[in-house]
Amino acid sequence: MITVDEKIAKTQRMLRRMEQDQPYLQMRLSPLGAEHRQSANAFAERIRAEVEAELQRLMAERQRQSTD
Repeated sequence: MITVDEKIAKTQRMLRRMEQDQPYLQMRLSPLGAEHRQSANAFAERIRAEVEAELQRLMAERQRQSTD
């Protein structure tokens, strides 16, 4: 079973990759129309928010485990 620390590391890597990919995402979206760009950017933002929320949840879980 994967540990909380490993899950945290994977989640942090995911966030870093998403941040590093942001300029490339914009380049990939540039040929699309404005409505499609907005939709894709909104989707990417929702995913990023979910990943950040998961990271916060995992950090809280690790904190609870360390106090037990």
